[in-house]
Amino acid sequence: MPLIRPFAGLRPAPGRAADVAAPPYDVLNTEEARVRAAGKPWSFLHISKPEIDLPSGTNPYSPAVYAKGKENFDRLLKEGVLTRDPEPYYYVYRLVMGAHSQTGIVAVASVPDYDSNRIRKHEFTRPDKEDDRVRQIDVLNAQTGPVFLTYRHSARVDAVVASVVTGMPDVDVMADDGVRHTLWSMRDRRQIETISAEFDRMSCLYIADGHHRSAAASRVTASRRSANPKHTGQEEYNYFLAVIFPDNQMRIMDYNRVVKDLNGLGREAFLKKLESSFHMKLEGSAVKPARAGEFGMYFDKQWYRLAIKPEHIPQTDPVRRLDVSLMQDNLIAPILGVADPRRDKRIDFVGGIRGLKELERRVDSGEMVVAFSFYPTSLTDLMSVADAGEVMPPKSTWFEPKLADGLVSHVLD
Repeated sequence: MPLIRPFAGLRPAPGRAADVAAPPYDVLNTEEARVRAAGKPWSFLHISKPEIDLPSGTNPYSPAVYAKGKENFDRLLKEGVLTRDPEPYYYVYRLVMGAHSQTGIVAVASVPDYDSNRIRKHEFTRPDKEDDRVRQIDVLNAQTGPVFLTYRHSARVDAVVASVVTGMPDVDVMADDGVRHTLWSMRDRRQIETISAEFDRMSCLYIADGHHRSAAASRVTASRRSANPKHTGQEEYNYFLAVIFPDNQMRIMDYNRVVKDLNGLGREAFLKKLESSFHMKLEGSAVKPARAGEFGMYFDKQWYRLAIKPEHIPQTDPVRRLDVSLMQDNLIAPILGVADPRRDKRIDFVGGIRGLKELERRVDSGEMVVAFSFYPTSLTDLMSVADAGEVMPPKSTWFEPKLADGLVSHVLD
């Protein structure tokens, strides 16, 4: 099986992309989605967050929600808002956010290569979130949320992509968050063959975002394979929807932390305990760390710059030397008592896109007591962890800009 292959995409009809395109299902809560979809009957949020069309308080995992998503999906098909391409293509997808631009390839990626770790993971998944995506895929018989993949950049892939984007795009829309989404179809068979061959030469791909979507795709494949006595491996269910960007264009932002209390410590005792692992300096303005091993701390209406002492940095462990691990292992767990950041309700996580003012707001409001700003995890570190077969701590990476849902979907038959 090829690592990736072209597919006949299900896409908005000409002129309808702006009506359909929506933020990813997992970056909005139900009420935010309800507001964003108001007055937009064709928004893909009616498919990815269908509880917005049911009474307030509806359990988003109830059978009625998945049925409503299917009803809304079928309505877009019946009304011709979504149409399927007549033959398999790759698609070139560009995201522009401010001065940042990244251009990747929309394809379907091999589930067996995911299962064998040629498509590499770096996060644990939660069974309830996997179950949700499995149900959504099965009910729609389609994958509508792409997995965000990356690869070590290739000059040959770059050349093909550069050629495709000289043509007229199929889609060019500005989302309401200011991100521009542009899509081209790659229809030239020689270009398609070149892309397939170049990716087949690659040793691996890496999941940047979408671990639950890829894990769900794997479960759907296993279920459908076992139920199909004529299984060949070529069926559409053997692949999952992906957008694949080169590593040298990816943008990772900081993923910051806020904590509710000091674990019973007073102000002076808390600051004193930090001295064992960190050099600490009081600053007159918000601290955006300038390098790995440096952190900002907002506490008691003051900003501090923290630098981890070198003797506390493991040199050979790709996970424990990450900044998110250094902060967890030297401060958040031993001093603040948050041993399990996945489950402990005393800690919360704030994506860097929200800025340092959001950290100040959360603390000044009294909701939280202390906030920590981070230097972004590097893509090199992400790849090193994945290559070692390890997983990163929760909330280690925040990728921007985000992919849109609804621009291309993958039908499983």
